[in-house]
Amino acid sequence: MTMVNITMNGQKISAPAGSNILQAAKQVGIDIPTLCDHPALVSIGACRICVVEVTGQRTLITACTFPITEGMEIQTESPQVVKARKLILDLLFSERNHYCPMCQMSGDCELQNLGYRYGIDHWIYPTYTKGFPVDASRKYFFMDHNRCVLCGRCERACGDLVANHTLGLRNRGASSMIHADANVPFGESTCISCGSCLQVCPTGALCDKRSAYMGRNIQTEHIKSTCNQCSIGCGMEIVTRGGNVLRIESDWDAEINAGLLCKNGRFDPLYEDRTRVTQPMIRIGGKLRPSSWDETLKTIAEKISGTNAKEIGVLTSSNSTNEALYLLGQLFCKELKATNVGLLNSAAPKLFDKPQGSLADIVKSDVILVAGTDPAKDQPVASFFVKHAVDRGAKLILVGGKDNGLAPFATMILADIGKAVEVAERAGSPVVLYGAGITEKGASALKKLQGKAAFVAIEPGVNTRAAVAFGFNNGFKASAAKVLYALLGEQGLESADVLKDVDKKAFVVVQASYVSPITEKADVVLPMAIWSERAGSLTNTEGRVQKVSKAVEPAGEAKSDWEIISLLANKLGKKLATSLDEISARATQELK
Repeated sequence: MTMVNITMNGQKISAPAGSNILQAAKQVGIDIPTLCDHPALVSIGACRICVVEVTGQRTLITACTFPITEGMEIQTESPQVVKARKLILDLLFSERNHYCPMCQMSGDCELQNLGYRYGIDHWIYPTYTKGFPVDASRKYFFMDHNRCVLCGRCERACGDLVANHTLGLRNRGASSMIHADANVPFGESTCISCGSCLQVCPTGALCDKRSAYMGRNIQTEHIKSTCNQCSIGCGMEIVTRGGNVLRIESDWDAEINAGLLCKNGRFDPLYEDRTRVTQPMIRIGGKLRPSSWDETLKTIAEKISGTNAKEIGVLTSSNSTNEALYLLGQLFCKELKATNVGLLNSAAPKLFDKPQGSLADIVKSDVILVAGTDPAKDQPVASFFVKHAVDRGAKLILVGGKDNGLAPFATMILADIGKAVEVAERAGSPVVLYGAGITEKGASALKKLQGKAAFVAIEPGVNTRAAVAFGFNNGFKASAAKVLYALLGEQGLESADVLKDVDKKAFVVVQASYVSPITEKADVVLPMAIWSERAGSLTNTEGRVQKVSKAVEPAGEAKSDWEIISLLANKLGKKLATSLDEISARATQELK
């Protein structure tokens, strides 16, 4: 790597060639203030807060856009620089109604912090001269134009990161406004509520409705974890205070999603309105009644011990952790010799023995072939990658109907997968995204691209890849089960159809987080911790094993999915493992 030698504030430093002044400063711990800049966004030098003095330059220049050159001499806090920054801040505070004590971002606002840093303790220019609108038409967050500094972060996040292009800038000068589409209310626009704009906003202009005024950043704890809403496995941060989850934020360091989250991962888990299962229950006299863990597990163990292995059935949700799936397989399949096991969702077919690509290949491709899956509906962050590639000039080919969520961005929509394969064969760097909806004929056709294209199976469900690896996708015959153990977890089932073919006299055990038609029909219900209350790991659609962290304590008497199975194994006299670390290590080894 070629290094460039420069002098900054009298200090001689070296930085990689191609770096701008701001990047070079960060590498050595020199703080140059910014407002419109964000590490996930392309620098545009809009706010001018980062201006610095460079020897030989006629005027102050923006550090975030100016590249370093050999021998460059820079002053980041000279009297001229400080004077310019104060002027910029005075102008920013005068343009809108920035009344800090009433703002939910007070104490965490980047504009306010800059005001304190440069001693802005009164207004130089008239302010509060005009009222600006507040748009609260979106469900999860609102836009207060009074607090906007027109930094453009939200617009760039919407366009450059998510490739949704909902946000833009209208009018000119002091009348400029962020708007959605053709200046319609945000709630009526093409906004997909991914929250990327909310995450990058430096002030209180974009405000999360649920967590507003619930604590400054220094009063909260940020726990890195993995989203369990689909099979992509996006990195995220769970923000808590006092044992409560306030919100979910992006983890900009996450390798898979680079900070991107969708509505399903950022907001939906926090707006869950189903009733929690918080204590063990046993059906007595036709009604489910509270019980102790010891009594409940003893009842299950006695029933299982007296049942032939061929009459034991196991159903599992793909929401389960690697550890739970591993223990479920060890207990029921290996120790109890049960063979009637199944998965509550379908799985993509295995086209090749070894991985043929990754999600990162999507944004580098020139042709993307999508068959048997709808990422925009089921794995939105993957669809962001696809749309980003299309923005860069890639061609998108959809196989199937026009009802696919990616149809508006498609170059071609073909019914014949053979023709789609022919187009991909002529590409330089094609990528194939396929899912459980691919037919046997389609799968055979796709194999012709082996060695040419990168393949990514977009699995339905969450931890589907691990569930298949542990043998839970080999078919399930409901009528054969006299004892059924259903690891339902957080999966939502609106009806009890999954039990429709189960013998009415069968003994049904449901391990679940929420009350559902399935738990209402169960003989025993075991309360399970939800996504924020458990630790363990998940395997994403690429096959990467990722850590899941516990952020808060389980509700009531609920326990982690793997812990419940471990306790049941002990009641059955089967010693499977002694700790979470041991279980995780064994599960990971088996997944390799």
